[in-house]
Amino acid sequence: MTESGTDIGAHGARLTIDLGAIVANWRMLSARGAADCAAVVKADAYGCGVSRVGPALLEAGCRTFFVAHLSEGVAARGALPEAAIYVLNGLPPGACEPFAAHGLRPVLGSPEELSEWAAFSGGRLPAALHVDTGMNRLGLPVPEALALAGDPRIAACGIDLILSHFVSAEKPADPVNARQIADFGRVRAAYPGLRASLANSSGVFLDGARHDLLRPGYALFGGNPTPEAANPMRPVVRLEAMITQVRNVEAGASAGYNGRWTAPAPSRLATLSLGYADGFPRAISGRGQALVGGVPCPILGLVSMDLIILDVTAAPAARRGATAVLIGDGLDIDTVGRAAGTIGYEILTGLGSRYVRIYVG
Repeated sequence: MTESGTDIGAHGARLTIDLGAIVANWRMLSARGAADCAAVVKADAYGCGVSRVGPALLEAGCRTFFVAHLSEGVAARGALPEAAIYVLNGLPPGACEPFAAHGLRPVLGSPEELSEWAAFSGGRLPAALHVDTGMNRLGLPVPEALALAGDPRIAACGIDLILSHFVSAEKPADPVNARQIADFGRVRAAYPGLRASLANSSGVFLDGARHDLLRPGYALFGGNPTPEAANPMRPVVRLEAMITQVRNVEAGASAGYNGRWTAPAPSRLATLSLGYADGFPRAISGRGQALVGGVPCPILGLVSMDLIILDVTAAPAARRGATAVLIGDGLDIDTVGRAAGTIGYEILTGLGSRYVRIYVG
């Protein structure tokens, strides 16, 4: 590729997103139970682009999608004109009209939201009911949800789905999982005839959690939903940055801001055209690595806004114009997240907008 809009040299780095892998991950998760399988595509499909991810999943058979905000729902509707789209963060005050205009379904989690939507909708427009089984973040506490069963507001809200969210599904032995499953079961029994959804990405792998609608997000995009075991998902994103310069330095030479790294011996350094402005975290400074010609090369000193320095002494393939792999070839998003002292979710959703993006599959 040589055109300025698609050339890695014009952007500094290339992000490749495998739509086929996303679809394969959705199909694998869907096959784990008799339940339908939705897709959580908030944060612009976890940074992968809802305008491309949504239609690929729709073509594969996904019919229900979840986003976080009203604005995300509007963007998703543009890519998914016929899908059911639920907005997880609830109904902002005075937002009934835009929800209705774009055919979006609010996930209602407070008496105020229920009353406002009921008065506007009169049962004509669908919505979901959010029950809090332990997160203490959003949703009706279990006693309130049970007390509301049969309340006229429920019918007036057009509730067609009840849902809750796991606190610790990625840790199967955590006793909070069993408590949440039991509490959600009580609420589900109080609302016969409504679909129920509890299983997030990790919840898909918990017995008793799958119910009527699976709700994976992170796992669709290659994140490990079973961090205590091998990752069953296919990798989705690959991040490569161009080497802009290679230089030799003597022992005792420093590199990067504040001289945080000093060469212990004569070394060969490469500068990558990528930095924290591209969403590659500064916290990985001195802790992470990249692959050059398959050789692991440590990140030296501080990640700066637009540049990263590698020690490529052991990588003969390092040269100006070559690429280094920062995500891919075994450096998955969870591995990169651990090196940065965070989680793969933050790495994935933080990937910036300056890359040239390539969609495959």
